[in-house]
Amino acid sequence: MKTIRVVAAVICDSIENKTKIFSTARGYGEFKGGWEFPGGKIEAGETPQEAVVREIREELEATVKVGELIDTIEYDYPTFHLSMDCFWCEVESGELKLLEAEAAKWLSKDELDSVEWLPADITLIDQIRQAM
Repeated sequence: MKTIRVVAAVICDSIENKTKIFSTARGYGEFKGGWEFPGGKIEAGETPQEAVVREIREELEATVKVGELIDTIEYDYPTFHLSMDCFWCEVESGELKLLEAEAAKWLSKDELDSVEWLPADITLIDQIRQAM
């Protein structure tokens, strides 16, 4: 099975004092409409942190400050294995504009279960909840 290495930005209102996190509804492809943390594939020669910054600039037209690695999620989808490095992030400059997603929400700790997370992303929710 093919492994796809990606990064995800768990964008919060403040890395130091997390009260809300940013989630997006996928705007295209097989998982269209499912909720996820923005991010994407790591390109050759990039560190995961560099990939997070690039992907958020491409998807949301903002620059993020990358914090600690929350976890690396290993998840088997039917046709590929996903290896996803998930980082705490906060917006450093710009405003979050949806260039690829069809919707977005800032979620409080109590709202984390209010969206239909994609299978790999949902495995991170308990760790996020504990950090908020």
